[in-house]
Amino acid sequence: MQQPNEYSIVRKIFWRVIPLLMVLYVVSYIDRINIGFAALTMNHDIGLNAYTYGWGAGIFFFGYCLFEVPSNLMMVRFGARRWIARILFTWGLLSCAMALVAGPTSFLVLRFFLGVAEAGFFPCVILYLTFWFPARYRARIIATFSLAIPVSIAVGAPLSTLILELDGMLGVKGWQWLFIIEGIPAVLGTFFVLRMLTDRQEEAQWLTTQEKAWLADELNKDIVASNEHNVSALRKAFTDPAVFTLALVYFCAIGANLGLSFFLPQIIKAQGYSTMQTGLITSVPYIAGCVGMLAIGFLSDRFNERRWFLAATMVLTAGGLAVAGALGASVWSIAAVSVAAIGILGCKGPFWALPATYLSGQAMAGGIAFINAMGNLGGFAGPYLVGFFKSSSNSYASGLYALAALGAAAAVTTALCINPRRALKATAPGNLSTRTRDAQ
Repeated sequence: MQQPNEYSIVRKIFWRVIPLLMVLYVVSYIDRINIGFAALTMNHDIGLNAYTYGWGAGIFFFGYCLFEVPSNLMMVRFGARRWIARILFTWGLLSCAMALVAGPTSFLVLRFFLGVAEAGFFPCVILYLTFWFPARYRARIIATFSLAIPVSIAVGAPLSTLILELDGMLGVKGWQWLFIIEGIPAVLGTFFVLRMLTDRQEEAQWLTTQEKAWLADELNKDIVASNEHNVSALRKAFTDPAVFTLALVYFCAIGANLGLSFFLPQIIKAQGYSTMQTGLITSVPYIAGCVGMLAIGFLSDRFNERRWFLAATMVLTAGGLAVAGALGASVWSIAAVSVAAIGILGCKGPFWALPATYLSGQAMAGGIAFINAMGNLGGFAGPYLVGFFKSSSNSYASGLYALAALGAAAAVTTALCINPRRALKATAPGNLSTRTRDAQ
């Protein structure tokens, strides 16, 4: 009997699953960070200073953190298709409702509940990808999926500033149009998820019987290869030192990422650019990040190396942000931020390939959610630090130094404390040249 073609199967799964998930993540990320652009006019309208805005930008992640683990466990119970659809619908409605904020209190409350609504989406997707792709493909697949982050900013930055130009149309402020227009796609995405996603390979009518058997066999090999060292009991996933180490690294990485993302439009606008120019310039670092993300994800798989690629990305993050703070208002500071963006975004592939080297079974669902939840508290810390230092020093430079310190801490922790306990034979460097190709 003819053996199924590995590359054609992976490509088929890729094109069935990844484009839809990427579009949804673009929508998710735009809805998460669009307050960075709304703030250009909203802060004045509803009476927000930099400190309160930083609180509001970050409080999203308190709600996100509290409901992250329960959400991922619910995904295992109800299936990815239905649970991701639920997440989309509720966060889309609340994103649109942000147009109703009238002051600091309503701003903080709605941002918190938006985090509650979106909780679980990213770890649900990361877990879902482990159901469809063998371990030797995951760094590049996760990197490709995470490409939605720079794409969302590269596209969302000029789009958001363009929507702000609708100010006054039908008596609605530009920032209100921003929340309404960018929230609707999440609601509409609910119906595409219900129609197109498949929970498990055995239910996939778009795969042949041979293709399903091949995929099941490959995923089982990964499980067998990892069972000797991996944490499999759910309760142990929350006490394993490796899980806490990964959560700490992700906390620092997310803090640097979102501290920059939420304030970059304001940093650039403060250099004297118009609103539209601000949107276009904001997209530049994230275009560079796109290239870095794909290259680092591919190389991490090619050399079967996670820790040192992750550490290198955090060095780029720390160095780029520190230099940007030192250079101040100049073209070269944008170049430095672009270097930082390569590190910030390039970490996704090697980082999210690591949990599967420590976790298996139900522990993987809870552990990935726990790492993401604890890490995303950095989404509060980063914006808070930048807002605090801006209010106290009237300069963004000290805030950028604080974010650089987070990147440096992540690099040191990765180099000293992360030590993957296994390496799948199938992903040995000697095998990759003949057994794997780019899944795209």
